[in-house]
Amino acid sequence: MIVTERWLKGLLVFAVLVGIAGPTHAVAPDDKVGKGPLKVFILAGQSNMEGAGVIQLDPQRNGGKGSLESWVHDPQMAGRTDHLIDADGKWVVRNDVWIWYFDRKGGLTAGYGANETTIGPEFGFGHRIGEALDDPVLLIKTAWGGKSLAVDFRPPSSGGDVGPFYTRMLEHVQSVLKDIKRHFPDYDGRGYELVGFGWHQGWNDRVNQAHNDAYEQNLANFIRDIRNDLGAKNLPFVIAETGMSGHEEKHPRALSLMQAQAAVARYDEFKGNVAFVGTRDFYRPKEVSPSGQAYHWNNNAETYFLIGDAMATAMLKLLEEAKLNVPKSQP
Repeated sequence: MIVTERWLKGLLVFAVLVGIAGPTHAVAPDDKVGKGPLKVFILAGQSNMEGAGVIQLDPQRNGGKGSLESWVHDPQMAGRTDHLIDADGKWVVRNDVWIWYFDRKGGLTAGYGANETTIGPEFGFGHRIGEALDDPVLLIKTAWGGKSLAVDFRPPSSGGDVGPFYTRMLEHVQSVLKDIKRHFPDYDGRGYELVGFGWHQGWNDRVNQAHNDAYEQNLANFIRDIRNDLGAKNLPFVIAETGMSGHEEKHPRALSLMQAQAAVARYDEFKGNVAFVGTRDFYRPKEVSPSGQAYHWNNNAETYFLIGDAMATAMLKLLEEAKLNVPKSQP
């Protein structure tokens, strides 16, 4: 993407005229409510699953570079991001993909990141999944900043105290699934299928040598325990690499943690039901991003979108190739 000052000024004027930075009211045209059981995906992790991709084109933040608005309206993206906005330039709100993220819930749109001004992987993930599946989709997002797998999400099989956020994650998922109609009044009661789990986490483990050394074992245990506790044998599981500095990363702990994430997906028991998604190609330097906050991908919205999109692509491949044994609710 090549950004010029003249192009950014023109885009800013366009944003003001059509209000792309304001509230969204557009609705995706493909209404799948009532077609079949709700397909449920869990998205979990720490701050990068929460999402720090800046939405609004703010001239005070590096001239607006790296924001979702600037990326979507880049002429070079014509035809590739048209499905994200309507004819009036407002963010599409999907009525075939719902999202639950603690106190926020509704049709998927921009603004389900760590706060309403940001996006996380859920944005690209939900759009890709929604376009691919015939049935309606529900994303249950449980993510908290600054949390480790070794302590906060510690799975039961790793021994010691079970991580409090492992427990809270399960409680949230089970609570939503028990009362979908209350959260989403348009739910038609046809039941649901729990069909996938996405994981993007790693910073708090890679800054601690002991946690780093145990990451591979803890992640493998986490996958096994999640499946057991949700009653979902071979639940498709996608691991998004914690590659925040791109291919320039040289720190030994960072490199070893990414290697551990990739290694888990190669276990014989996980073949065909666990996928690893490399993310370092999606890194964008601070020169074309809203900030230089490397551990949050420099707040680059394109990066977060591409991570989610790649996770969804990997998930769809698992769903297509594997014969799954997933729990179904009763209508």
